[in-house]
Amino acid sequence: MKAVFICGGIGKRMRPITKDKTLLNFCGKSLIRHHLETALSAGIEKFLIIGNPDNIDDIKAVAGTIPKTNIDFAVQEKPSGMAGALLSAASLLGKEPIIIVNPNDIFESSAYTNLLNAFTADTSYSAYITAHKVDTYFPGGYLAIDEQNEIRTIIEKPAKGSEPSNLVNIVIHLYSNPQTLVNYLKKTTSKTDDIYEKSIDTMIHDGQKIKAVIYDSSWHAIKYPWHILYAMDHFLQRLTPRIASTARISDKAVIDGQVIIEDNAKVFEGAVIRGPSFIGRNTIIGNNALIRESHIGESSVIGFSAEIKHSYIGDTCWFHSNYIGDSIIEDNCSFGAGAVTANFRLDETNIGTTINDDKIDTGTDKLGAMIGSGARIGINASLMPGIRIGSNAFVGPHVCLTHDLDAGKMALSSSSYKVLPNKNLALDQNKRSKLLDKLGK
Repeated sequence: MKAVFICGGIGKRMRPITKDKTLLNFCGKSLIRHHLETALSAGIEKFLIIGNPDNIDDIKAVAGTIPKTNIDFAVQEKPSGMAGALLSAASLLGKEPIIIVNPNDIFESSAYTNLLNAFTADTSYSAYITAHKVDTYFPGGYLAIDEQNEIRTIIEKPAKGSEPSNLVNIVIHLYSNPQTLVNYLKKTTSKTDDIYEKSIDTMIHDGQKIKAVIYDSSWHAIKYPWHILYAMDHFLQRLTPRIASTARISDKAVIDGQVIIEDNAKVFEGAVIRGPSFIGRNTIIGNNALIRESHIGESSVIGFSAEIKHSYIGDTCWFHSNYIGDSIIEDNCSFGAGAVTANFRLDETNIGTTINDDKIDTGTDKLGAMIGSGARIGINASLMPGIRIGSNAFVGPHVCLTHDLDAGKMALSSSSYKVLPNKNLALDQNKRSKLLDKLGK
């Protein structure tokens, strides 16, 4: 069985985060590596990874670190959806059964074994589609099924309240003969990027039998930047506590719960790290710093009296006497002393934002800042809940940022004080003595 990973998208909805989703690191491994290891644990032995021109070399580098894996690669030159990705690699799909995977989704290995078991039990279906029950609306594809779990239709992003069921289509799909899918993809047209979904619907209407395989374990989709926090939680909750032998931990620091501290990290006196948390290689946790349920990347500095609460911090970031709550901060960012992120509205309602001109309810009342790589935040700056700051943007000292800041921009406050001559250069000795006497009394 071959697993086909679709990694050719460009993540327009993820701004200001610029790193490819499959290359985001969680607990010391990129997401694509996590996916490869999950599939291997389920017995998948062959892989095809379809990337884009910008990420394919990095993906190859990651894959090359996993020994004894059989991996082919293809490049999707233009971001034309899943259909475009599969057609760009049609010659590599072969005629044997395959499992198509969207690696922006995070799931357990049981999702694979469920499909494989369903296929082994009854090979009469053309395809087997993973379905997950949701309690709240999810902006994805929904399935209508009959009593035998046979799919009657698939509806992509129905309006809220118009869903045909509570079953969401997760792209972990097994095809008995991938060339059948390729033929449908070639003859299906659409003005949007839903050719893949329309092809499945056409297959159903043409009499092809497609079965829904229910998956009820953990699942998270990374569609928007705040979803990185859900992915972080998924991996943190599954980590095995470990402190590297080369890490230096003060005997006056507190390490509590499920915590990983990687090679050459340093934790100084008075620091507290409460799990589940991950501390990357060469990172410094300074005196009296507090880390709670967070992911800290490599070579970062969490300086004196900084608090990092439930946040994802990238590599080479710098903090000093800050509060960072429920935030996503990409690589190479720094916070001046006293700068803070707000993560909770005064009216206690869900935090909203705008993505590609669409107003989005994040679905949570706890969300801090989302910050792209290379950003700089000045001393005593305040970032309001849900603020997005683009790569290489600067927020000046004392600014209270209430709106998103685009990449490469600066937000500066105007000076409100005056500089005047000092007419009282010094108190004479008599006045000083009388003042000291008063203070002494």
